[in-house]
Amino acid sequence: MAVPTKPCVSCGRAITWRKAWERNWDDVRYCSDRCRARKVNSVDDRLEAKILELLAARAGGATICPSEAARVVGGDDWRPLMEPARSAARRLVAQGRIDITQGGRVVDPSSAKGPIRLRLR
Repeated sequence: MAVPTKPCVSCGRAITWRKAWERNWDDVRYCSDRCRARKVNSVDDRLEAKILELLAARAGGATICPSEAARVVGGDDWRPLMEPARSAARRLVAQGRIDITQGGRVVDPSSAKGPIRLRLR
């Protein structure tokens, strides 16, 4: 039997079922205390919308880097938005709207390390 998983509401990483959550698995929404404290805010919503907008403006199958969305939303101070942009991408993967790729191959968003690209599904 496969262990159930679901995405974190904040960062989009996979939450894997644990015995301690047996009674309240349906109520588990965050992968960590940090995600529980951070939650999703208006900047996160703007990053998700900008990722989808940038991808829609590209040719079919074309990709973007999460930094492109961070640069548009953050302006000159875009670097602190890189991890929120990657989190926004993971949430969009969980919604089934985009894929995260490395080297042209779709990768697991929870374990992807290094440079990633985003494309519409």
